[in-house]
Amino acid sequence: MPIADFYKAMREKQVAFCGLGGSNLPLVRRFAKEGAHVTARDRRTRAQLGVLAEELEALGVQLVLGEGYLENLTEDVIFRTPGMPYHLPQLDAARARGSAVTSEMEVFLDYCPCRVFGVTGSDGKTTTTTILAKILRHAGKTVHVGGNIGTPLLPILEEIQPEDVVVAELSSFQLISVGHSPQVAVVTNMSPNHLDIHKDMQEYVDAKKNIFLHQNAFGRAVLNLDNPITAGFVPQVRGECLLFSRKQPVQNGCCLDESGTLLFMKNGAATPILKETEIKIPGAHNVENYMAAICAVWGYASPADIRAVATTFTGVKHRAELVRELDGVRWYNDSIATTPSRTMKGMLSLFPQKLILIAGGYDKKIPFEPMGVPVCEHVKTLVLLGATAPKIEAAVTAAENYRPGAPKILHVSSLEEAVQVCRREAVKGDIVAMSPACASFDMFPNYETRGDLFRQMVNQL
Repeated sequence: MPIADFYKAMREKQVAFCGLGGSNLPLVRRFAKEGAHVTARDRRTRAQLGVLAEELEALGVQLVLGEGYLENLTEDVIFRTPGMPYHLPQLDAARARGSAVTSEMEVFLDYCPCRVFGVTGSDGKTTTTTILAKILRHAGKTVHVGGNIGTPLLPILEEIQPEDVVVAELSSFQLISVGHSPQVAVVTNMSPNHLDIHKDMQEYVDAKKNIFLHQNAFGRAVLNLDNPITAGFVPQVRGECLLFSRKQPVQNGCCLDESGTLLFMKNGAATPILKETEIKIPGAHNVENYMAAICAVWGYASPADIRAVATTFTGVKHRAELVRELDGVRWYNDSIATTPSRTMKGMLSLFPQKLILIAGGYDKKIPFEPMGVPVCEHVKTLVLLGATAPKIEAAVTAAENYRPGAPKILHVSSLEEAVQVCRREAVKGDIVAMSPACASFDMFPNYETRGDLFRQMVNQL
């Protein structure tokens, strides 16, 4: 059924959008235009919505605002925003009453006319998504990028042609309810994340698996062999399974030889692609991101396309991004590091010398104990802020290799103060990195805002 028929079926239906975020707002306008009876529900007040409230009411949209915005959720179709827990009591009650509870990504995957390359994982999603899109564009394809990054995809569905490709970054919140999987599914890795919203680690893992569980025999799943959780997914793959590994050989997929060359393997036969030292973005985790991308695009792009991107692409904003060098000190913005594993695999693994590290932020209920030993090993001064500062300090001081003063631990109350403290602490040859190991929500709306502000402050020094 084409998407036009779906919109036709929505005419005269009562449709609620819970949360007026980036993925729902364009749909509110579209559904109202298509003749649905639209209710926009949002926790914000009318004053906080400002002119948007008037604009939506002019389209005939009914507003339900404020703390009780999810009460009396009786509409026929309910779109939840991706960050909203799937098993919220109000949503469960709506399902029990017979409402269809869905999401932008769920409908998109049901109706997309072209091949979808989906990328999920705890770390590396955005970089791998970006690499994939660049390689496919270099191969001459029309590529639409969206999902968890970029634009919502459902509102542009009519523009997408069958011969195009979609590259979608998919979060666990988007995947938890999907009944269709992308034709090519990549899982970069898995570690504890978002345990503030998922009821437990198992629900988080199960949500991620939806990226490949609904594939048919012609699907392709790309899995990280070096990660115990993703390696455990292999028996559940129904189509082609390609593995990538930095540490061991693979029969089908991507691995390294003794000289550090990335090889694509097909039934044990090797095609050399490029040396890991030729990859422009630093870090072992980025070698893994390229391996995942090579597996995903194999047969859709050439080794030359892969090499062209790997040797020129300098990375995505907010990911080990060099902001500037000042008085011999290099400042890095790694605001994307919203988990301990991201900070450990990223900034803590990139440089031979010890860093001055800014960390801390919103508490996603992820354990910080694994950070203790690597922080003591790779950090000389630890500058902590936000709700998680005491937990990170406790993890570091409890580490077996901690010695009083190594690292030196300082507490600050704002990002601005953190930058000023690092300026005082740093000497020529030092590296200062903001790699928070936490989400930003206690102080900023998202990691991009946090990273932009950090960049601005550092450039003003």
